[in-house]
Amino acid sequence: SICQTFAGDKKDLIVAIATPSAQAAAAAAPEIPLVFSAVTDPVSAGLITNPEKPEGLITGTSDAIAVDQIFDLMEKLTPGVQTVGMIYNLGEDNSVSVINNAKAFCDANGIAYTEATVTNSSEVQQAALSLVGKCQAIFTPIDNTVASAMPVLSQVAIENKIPVYPGADSMVIDGGFATVGVDYILLGRQTAAMAAKILEGTPVSGVPVETLTEVSTIINQTTAEALGIEISQEILSNATVVE
Repeated sequence: SICQTFAGDKKDLIVAIATPSAQAAAAAAPEIPLVFSAVTDPVSAGLITNPEKPEGLITGTSDAIAVDQIFDLMEKLTPGVQTVGMIYNLGEDNSVSVINNAKAFCDANGIAYTEATVTNSSEVQQAALSLVGKCQAIFTPIDNTVASAMPVLSQVAIENKIPVYPGADSMVIDGGFATVGVDYILLGRQTAAMAAKILEGTPVSGVPVETLTEVSTIINQTTAEALGIEISQEILSNATVVE
């Protein structure tokens, strides 16, 4: 309804943050240039077909992270994980895409996995409880549904000594253990620069989708202590540490 209002007001451009918002904007205001931000997989989300040369009026920034970097971090911080639990919303295209990549990584590296899916944030606690005793670590992608209930997920995980490796730094700040992620302040600035180009006259087709190449390790020290996990000073010195 917000985007329908934008369409009625004939706004010059819409910036939509995260996949659900971008999909809603694309559907409600197809005649207005759309710059999405923090959409992990815009192709799977049905927003674009060619990231390098956008067709129509849609482009933006992706916060995609190669899952192998997160799983490599998992091996460094909590070696010996044999089974990974995965929590995500089947209705979020972003999440399904990342989970498929995570499963492929696990299959290729001899890591077992089990999953629990949710349809809304109120189901996250039960999904987390269903994984207790079945895995030694939990992975969740940049999933809006899970993110909104991250404190609940982290509480269950901490009580059962299970480290959670989420897809976003904000989810680590909300109680997750650690991740490799993008700096969303930089991503926001990058999105704004793309929007400015379009407003200044550059056609959308001339503004390809961009993904941040700079990533960093984020570790929640409070969660680490609650889990009883000791982290070497070498790793801490090269990470962003939150409490």
